[in-house]
Amino acid sequence: MEHPDAHERRDAGRNETEAQRLDRNWSNLLQELRVTQTGVQLLTGFLLTLPFQERFTQLDSTMRVVYLVTVACSIGSTVLLVAPVGIHRVLFRKHRLNAIVSAAHVSALAGLVLLGLALAGVGVVIFDTVVGRTGAWIAGGATLTAFIVFWFLLPLFMRRGSNSSY
Repeated sequence: MEHPDAHERRDAGRNETEAQRLDRNWSNLLQELRVTQTGVQLLTGFLLTLPFQERFTQLDSTMRVVYLVTVACSIGSTVLLVAPVGIHRVLFRKHRLNAIVSAAHVSALAGLVLLGLALAGVGVVIFDTVVGRTGAWIAGGATLTAFIVFWFLLPLFMRRGSNSSY
C-alpha cells in the first residue's frame, strides 16, 4: 500500500494544490477522450451499417457471432468513452471533481479494452471476407497482440521505470 504522503511527494515538483492537480488530470483525460471518441463513434457507425450491405448475407454463423460480439464491444466502448461527459454533467458544480476524475479514469480504461476487442473483431471479419478464415484469425490475433502490447504492456513497463506522476 502506498504511503499517504507519496502522492504529495510525486507531485511536489509541480507546486500545485489538490484542486489544480484534479483540474490538470481532468483536462488530460478530456484530451485523451477527444482522440478516442470520434474514432470509436465512426467505427460503431460503420459496423451498424454492415448488415444492410449485400455481401453481409455471405457471412457464415461463426463470422456473424464474431460480428455481433464486435458490435457489442464497439457500442460498449462508445458508451464508456462518452460516459465521462454524462458523469461530469450530473455532478457539475457539486464539488465532486475527485469522484468525476476517478470514475472517468475507470470508464476510459474499460472503454479502451472494449475498443481494442472491437478492433480485433473488425480485423477478423474483414480478413475472413477478403482472404479467408486462417488469415482472419491471424489478423485478429495480431491486432489483439498489438493492442495489448502498445496500449497496456508498454505503458505499464514505462510506468515502472518512473517515479513521476506527471
